[in-house]
This record gives sequence, structure tokens and C-alpha cells, in this order.
Amino acid sequence: MKRFVVLVLILVFGICSAQNDAKRASQYNLENKTAIQGYDPVGYFNQGKAIKGKKEISASYQGVLYNFWSGENKNAFLKNPSKYEPQYGGWCAYAMGSAGEKVEINPQTFKIIDGKLYLFYNAYFNNTLKSWNKDEGKLKSQADDNWKKIYK
Repeated sequence: MKRFVVLVLILVFGICSAQNDAKRASQYNLENKTAIQGYDPVGYFNQGKAIKGKKEISASYQGVLYNFWSGENKNAFLKNPSKYEPQYGGWCAYAMGSAGEKVEINPQTFKIIDGKLYLFYNAYFNNTLKSWNKDEGKLKSQADDNWKKIYK
């Protein structure tokens, strides 16, 4: 009887976990089911630049797939995923702060603030990182609030 109860609990937990992963992934900025357009999230921190990851070196964290430049970066990510994941589901931080909108990003336009990765839209003479830098404190606070509303 105890084994049956344990088995049922494991099954229920697995179903709930899969549903949470799917919900989480639905809120993230994914291209071909991959975060950050395939760029290595650890590269921003360890190499200080945007580095395209390799499909062969990938890992999924709570329903979101990431590619990595190296096995070393993958291992670092797996030890502490929340340290490396981009803020606001990988959407443009400026747009999240100024309008509460999910806007695409240019993975090469980023900023690390207090050990967290923020990504920005940068195309057609519109680099939102420049606008973010003009009022970072206010925009970050608004972006945090807006993301909480979107990602309940």
C-alpha cells in the first residue's frame, strides 16, 4: 500500500511539474524552442560577451532550452540556473519597464546589473539599452512589477 501511495504522489508531482514547465516556457522569449536565440547565457558572465551556443551542448531548465558554447559553461549553468537566466523571460528589459510589453531582443545588446542578465532590442537605429541607461532605476522597478503581472 505504501508503494502505491508513493507511486501516485510521484505521478501527480510529475504531471504538475510538466504543466508548470509548459506554462513557464509559454511566457519566455523562445526561438525554435530555444532561449536567447541560441546564445550561451553563461558566456555573458564568464566571457563578458554574447557567444552563440551549440545545439549539441544544450540543457533544459524548467521547460526552457539553452545552448552553450562549452561543456564547462553548461555545467556552470546546471549548478545555478537562476544565476544565468535572463531577466523577464529573455524579453527586452526596456520594453518591459516602459510599457510592460514583450519585445524581441538583440542577444548582443545586454547589460549585467547586480549579477543578473538583461537583454535589449537593438535594430533600425533604436538601441533600447541607451534609453534604459538614462533612467535605469525607474525602468528596472517598473519592469520588475510588469513581469510579476505577466508571469503569475
